[in-house]
Amino acid sequence: MKLPIISLLLSYAAGLIGSLWLGYQLRFDFAVPYETEQTFLLVFAWVISFKLLCLWRLRQFEVLVGYFSLSEFSRLVSVLFATNVVVFWISTQLGSDYAPPRSVVLTDFSFSVLALAAIRLGFRKVRTRSSGRVSVPPRKRVRRAGIVGAGLVGTALAQEFATRRDLGLQAVAFFDDDRMKWGKRVQNIPVVGAPESLLNDKLDLELEEVIIAMPSAPAKRVAEIVKTLQRLQLKFSTVPSIYELTTGQAKVSQLRSVQAQDLLGREQVRLATDDIQHLLRDRVVMVTGAGGSIGSELCRQIASYSPRALLLVEQSEVQLFQIEQELIDSGYGKLLVPLVANVQDEPRSEYIFQKYQPEAVFHAAAHKHVPMMESQPGEALKNNALATLRLAEICQRHRTESFVLISSDKAINPTSVMGATKRLAEMCLQSLHATHPGGTRFIAVRFGNVLGSSGSVVPIFNKQIAAGGPVTVTHPDVTRYFMTIPEAVGLVLQSAALGCGGEIFALDMGKPVKILDLARQLIELSGFVPDEDIRIEFTGLRPGEKLFEELSYHGEQIAPTRHPKIMQLLCEPLPFERVRGLVFQLVEQMDRVAPDEFKCLLKCAVPEYQAPVREMAPSMPCPGEARLSGEAKDSRNGRRSGSEPELEEPFHRIANVDAPK
Repeated sequence: MKLPIISLLLSYAAGLIGSLWLGYQLRFDFAVPYETEQTFLLVFAWVISFKLLCLWRLRQFEVLVGYFSLSEFSRLVSVLFATNVVVFWISTQLGSDYAPPRSVVLTDFSFSVLALAAIRLGFRKVRTRSSGRVSVPPRKRVRRAGIVGAGLVGTALAQEFATRRDLGLQAVAFFDDDRMKWGKRVQNIPVVGAPESLLNDKLDLELEEVIIAMPSAPAKRVAEIVKTLQRLQLKFSTVPSIYELTTGQAKVSQLRSVQAQDLLGREQVRLATDDIQHLLRDRVVMVTGAGGSIGSELCRQIASYSPRALLLVEQSEVQLFQIEQELIDSGYGKLLVPLVANVQDEPRSEYIFQKYQPEAVFHAAAHKHVPMMESQPGEALKNNALATLRLAEICQRHRTESFVLISSDKAINPTSVMGATKRLAEMCLQSLHATHPGGTRFIAVRFGNVLGSSGSVVPIFNKQIAAGGPVTVTHPDVTRYFMTIPEAVGLVLQSAALGCGGEIFALDMGKPVKILDLARQLIELSGFVPDEDIRIEFTGLRPGEKLFEELSYHGEQIAPTRHPKIMQLLCEPLPFERVRGLVFQLVEQMDRVAPDEFKCLLKCAVPEYQAPVREMAPSMPCPGEARLSGEAKDSRNGRRSGSEPELEEPFHRIANVDAPK
């Protein structure tokens, strides 16, 4: 037993003995009869032992002794009440020779609650004093701070400032949008008014810093508060996001600067965690691309649902080591199986499935850089389509329960090789599931840009700002949809729990964000003035890029699901052997023809692929293009009208190969 637990045990025992003794004294007006005193040894021994045993069994000694909240107080009262009910019943049945009189039991309950609560508060006070002993540097003056948000987070933050002098901050005022709190005091700190009251010259608070403690507030409101603080030229920061706080990844006192996701964030997504728990708990789960931005977050969230084992598949040993160490530090070390593997390596994948028998696979490994894949489309085909097809076939052979492809909204009417190969991967999964409807559940989930990912514009802009500019934007009118990584991954898990197989799910991406506005906000958050301190340059759209992202689920081919943030794309799958043949025909040609010629062949496999005309090889027209033009218009959302075009014959005339079986 550790010293704090022993100290707590002895303190509880002393408190319970004192409470019961005082109960006897009050019952007999401090003149306890000699006959009653003779029963003390027996009564005290079993009553105190019984209460301590109940406290132990109900885990009241597993608490952190330096912390004592209202919820812990409620649990303590519940345990003491239950034990006193048992003692009261025994007193009624056996009499006062073997148990305390009933009036003593009632009095003892009140004193026990007060005594044990006082003990816990005493331990908490000791912790507070010991943490406050961390001395502030002698020449460092405590800064006066205002807190925006007088809720639970803001209150906890003010308490941290009061107990931890090493933070160097003192809360002197609260600001809150709730009018009912105005004029009141929280932690003996006044709630002055709304955040806009900072603009009132009559307020003489002499604030040196403002902390925004509203992690669940709408992004629009946070942006308004930030503009107010920027006008006042006050230093400001914010508490971690509600996701980081609820998952324990950060503490309320770990302040950080306001970031893009705070201004572009969306409402917190509510997940049906019971469904996800049923999908993942006690299962062997595999994540490919486990070291990437999406794959690593998948690993974090999946680990929290207690799988039997979590297979981390990643070809980069550096990234694999990083996510492995992070999960070990979070307490998930026993679940992890780190595997260095390339998903294009079929024998290696086959070995992994034979040895570990994964029951759920989340396939996040992919080539996602749009302009880079335009110059080497064959690599996008191998990693995005061929690897997905092979991995899906392995899942089918090993009777894996579910396979979830992390797709992209760039697969909607694709204008890039990356989007077209992702669409081809979706087609493979749909057709494979249609061929084997009773086997593995194959599901694809589409979503757009995620803030903070390796390919996001946000880290690029931040790096350019740190270098003094210029900040490069492709086009003044370019817009994109953004999600946070935790939100996107949470909805991926929810989609996996919803799907029956063969679905393509599209996530609600909210409102589009103008990239130019995003660049200006990031410059302002860094303390600079756009186009004065930091210049913005327009470089033009890169190969394969769209001016705006399309949302096909606004059309008729989209159906709602049980979750308001998840839509289902309705489309008819092609025959599997046909799609498989197209993939392998493309593989045969990818190193034989020029990139532009290869894009023409890719368009034959994915008719909705809209490669720019200047990139299509004029000497090599797409076979059957004239016959496909009508159908392509109807297949942009994955649906074909009329009879299916015969792609195989003209495609074979160019490829001159047969697809391997």
